[in-house]
Amino acid sequence: MDDIRRGLIIVHTGPGKGKTTAAMGTALRAVGQGMRVLMLQFLKGSWHYGELDAVQAFGDKFIMKQMGRGFVKVGAEKPDPEDIRMVEAAWAEGEQAMHSGQWDLLILDEINYAITYGMLDAAKVVEALKKKPEMVHVILTGRNAHPTIIELADTVTEMRQVKHAYEKGVMAQRGIEY
Repeated sequence: MDDIRRGLIIVHTGPGKGKTTAAMGTALRAVGQGMRVLMLQFLKGSWHYGELDAVQAFGDKFIMKQMGRGFVKVGAEKPDPEDIRMVEAAWAEGEQAMHSGQWDLLILDEINYAITYGMLDAAKVVEALKKKPEMVHVILTGRNAHPTIIELADTVTEMRQVKHAYEKGVMAQRGIEY
């Protein structure tokens, strides 16, 4: 087998816990190898997560930006136009960052939700991923990854929930879920 080196497209999806956490683990590994990482969180924005403070220790080697307002209305209700505007702004920044030459790893956290909720066109994302610079790695997280993104990806991991403490009434724990 040839020793092929190129930027990978990685998807963390599925109903289980750990999609963002897995992406952050890869980010820590990348920073440890001297790479520069940008993580754009498409929907998170209203809560303060521990990882926001933790990545500050890495200076400009690992930047994390919350680009949303937090919880988004879905289902019968259409997403708020402001949330759509924020997703579009996050995508514009992500697409620009992908081609900037400034980042080795780009994490598009919760982008799969934005696509599933109809806030971002999957075809637009796929087209940009096909044109990404050869050595840039991209990780896309969130449930229900679009089939065209799964098809394009090099590596896809589906998190499956076997059981969760929440089912026993245990609330989200500081340092574990946020």
